[in-house]
Amino acid sequence: MAFTISDELLGTFVPILVYWLYSGLYVVLGSFDKLDNYRLHSRIDEDEKNLVSKGDVVKGVLLQQVFQAIVAILLFAVTGNGAGAEANQQSSPIAIARQFVIAMLVMDTWQYFMHRYMHHNKFLYRHIHSLHHRLVVPYAFGALYNHPIEGLLNDTIGGALSFLVSGMSPRVSIFFFSFATIKTVDDHCGLWLPGNLFHVFFKNNTAYHDIHHQLYGSKYNFAQPFFVMWDRILGTYMPYSLEKRPDGGFEALATKDYNQTKDYKDN
Repeated sequence: MAFTISDELLGTFVPILVYWLYSGLYVVLGSFDKLDNYRLHSRIDEDEKNLVSKGDVVKGVLLQQVFQAIVAILLFAVTGNGAGAEANQQSSPIAIARQFVIAMLVMDTWQYFMHRYMHHNKFLYRHIHSLHHRLVVPYAFGALYNHPIEGLLNDTIGGALSFLVSGMSPRVSIFFFSFATIKTVDDHCGLWLPGNLFHVFFKNNTAYHDIHHQLYGSKYNFAQPFFVMWDRILGTYMPYSLEKRPDGGFEALATKDYNQTKDYKDN
């Protein structure tokens, strides 16, 4: 008898595997000296400015992924075959594309408002969200380094809502959540490589999110992981320019006036 793995299990664990494979690719690329000219921060900054060790980041991400896997398995069990059967009846490319777009919009909306609230609520920021901002200089495998509560509220629930509202099947979810994982890792990779299609097609990209990780940008560019619509609509969009650093590489610099002192105090 042939051994088969269900779409539900694949939808649970493939995005986790994709996370480590794609972030591992960036670790390898970041080890090449020739690519230092495409870094948004120097290697020295990555080592000295961050407030958490890479070992602790790995352990934190693995913990969050355990919670995500448990919730995903429970979600697939609760929705059962009915939801999957209904979605499979609409398996045309157009239907799948529509499900992707709906899921992207739902995820963006949930994560924007949750992310913004965690910055403006002083208790939540200090005790929960500030954990992620220990990475002042983001890198790829730190993309999901969060407090477990934030991982549950922001990423896990956001993903569950995207799955349910879009009506996608477990099989389609494998591709959607793998894509969302790749995009999230890319936003934190710290490299501005030529030909990166995410930089071409998305305003919400590595440099855009890097602005948010800097202290002066902590009340701007909340959008994640796809579009910047809510930042633009609600006035939290901070444009930036990419400038060459004298010592090599790029630097994302804000081009909007802001009250720097207020931003520091609010955090």
